Amino acid sequence: MLKQLFKNPMALFCMVIIGITALLGIFAPWVAPHDPYSNDILNKFAGPSWLYPLGTDQLGRCVFSRMLHGIRPTLFLALLTMFGTMTLGIVMGMLAGYFRGIVDEIIMRIVDVMLSFPSQIMILAVVALLGVDIRNVIIASIFIKWAWYARMIRTATIKYTETNFVLYSRSVGSGNFYILTRHMLPCIAAELAVLASLDTGWAILNISTLSFLGLGVQAPTPEWGAMLNEAKNVMISNPEQMIVPGIAVVVLVGAFNLLGDSLRDALDPKAVRQ
Repeated sequence: MLKQLFKNPMALFCMVIIGITALLGIFAPWVAPHDPYSNDILNKFAGPSWLYPLGTDQLGRCVFSRMLHGIRPTLFLALLTMFGTMTLGIVMGMLAGYFRGIVDEIIMRIVDVMLSFPSQIMILAVVALLGVDIRNVIIASIFIKWAWYARMIRTATIKYTETNFVLYSRSVGSGNFYILTRHMLPCIAAELAVLASLDTGWAILNISTLSFLGLGVQAPTPEWGAMLNEAKNVMISNPEQMIVPGIAVVVLVGAFNLLGDSLRDALDPKAVRQ
């Protein structure tokens, strides 16, 4: 599988983009040429130069430094959201698909109720109820999005409940926890890898969107969606202020989505040929 993945030029390109972005976010305090919070109002809207590679914003802050520091809340909070969503979705989906019966009915009816509401509207409602804070955005995203993954993981789990190795494991007295963790989880790992990649792209868009609306990361913390929110006030006079963070969001989300497609092709080549 990994050999096929590394032979895919698009997959390699996406992994390079994601890897470089993550490294820049980790080492942002050492890579960034300026303090992202340092104001110099006399130097506002300065053009690109050796001192300010991407110019300055309306407060004279280095856009390049703010972009680098903005990787942390944009990417790493998205990964945290993905981890929480996938964990809850895996637990509920595997329980429903493995035990079936009353357990499946209860979990799936909860899933049906969760999926009957538009996800963004529910996230906005939860944030409005809990208060404007990035932690509440993450909680709301996990609370709303897990149902979609639980349904998909349930379907993947059902495919393997009657396979020979699972039936044999039951016949020799293996416990349900052992079967779920040692047999089921490795079997659905391919589906999980694709879902995790696509979910990260969704989480980045969600965090950036809510920050743009003023419900996520709050100013003056550098975050790509929040930077777009600040730049919208000068969209006509200085459109370049929106172009840089906007392109960054599009490229990073596109990289995760294309990586998900490449993972699907590598993990299930038969389905792709069909």
